[in-house]
Amino acid sequence: MKKLFGLSCLLFIFAFYSASSFGQWFESTQGIMGTNIHVELWSDSAAMGEAATEAVMDEMRRIDSLMSPYKPSSELSKLNAEASLGPVVVSEELYDLISLAIELSQETQGAFDITFASVGFLYDYRENQKPEQENIDELLPAIDFRHIKLSEATHSIFFAHKNVKIDLGGIAKGHAVDNSIHILQQMGIKYALVTAGGDTRLLGNRLDKPWMVGIRDPRNKNKQAVVLPLADIALSTSGDYERYFEEDGKRYHHILSPKTGKSAFEVQSVSIIGPSSTLNDGLSTAVFVLGVQKGMDLLNRTPGYDGIILDNARKLHYSNALIE
Repeated sequence: MKKLFGLSCLLFIFAFYSASSFGQWFESTQGIMGTNIHVELWSDSAAMGEAATEAVMDEMRRIDSLMSPYKPSSELSKLNAEASLGPVVVSEELYDLISLAIELSQETQGAFDITFASVGFLYDYRENQKPEQENIDELLPAIDFRHIKLSEATHSIFFAHKNVKIDLGGIAKGHAVDNSIHILQQMGIKYALVTAGGDTRLLGNRLDKPWMVGIRDPRNKNKQAVVLPLADIALSTSGDYERYFEEDGKRYHHILSPKTGKSAFEVQSVSIIGPSSTLNDGLSTAVFVLGVQKGMDLLNRTPGYDGIILDNARKLHYSNALIE
């Protein structure tokens, strides 16, 4: 009897470790939200691994259908079309994200401002088109987050200027990444990476090793400017290479200064490290607009968030916590 019991224990231990050994990494890359969505995760079950990767893609598609300014059927497009005429009731998710965007605008003294789209919609980077100065001058007064009036009681939003348009491109992908990580956690996944364009969040480590996350060289897509060992954290990068065109030796890109309605020019990329992809996303845009000195001042007074700036002279700058 003792021998049989001992054999049973050995068989159980062998079965346990054999099952664990069948765990594997699952990966998927798809084009959603106008960018590449990439997922890597570890699962002991093939069915769970495949279901988890697809759950992330489903969430990305859901947020794209809700918040894309390019889809006429999206809730954001409806808001842009109607909110200057009167208050528009929106979903709790969209209301909360716009409310957070306004808080970021206040904290960054307007460097982050989702109303940049009031001028930004005039640019077409695929067709190498930019607006004339007279068109910018006409619409520039509409760029001001204070024009967005929120009603908590009714969950409605009103634009207090007829030309206001908003674009959540500086925060929505980070939001989608955070949501995706939460979904994976609910599914029992412990090790994962989710990337949406320049926004990456890591769940745990890479099986007792850090994830090696690269910050690409803005002038060479095949080269990394910095490689960081990270775990259980998020990293967002905003760069002048994501959507741009060049004309007469000048680069016109999608990160616009709310003050001028034109591309910010002092830096080439900004990377923010912090626990929330949503906040990282917004902060990376704000720091890009602010430039090196003001941007670093913002980071150094923001607990839990650090950054790396590559300026237009190709020099790297690090926030205080990264060099201590």
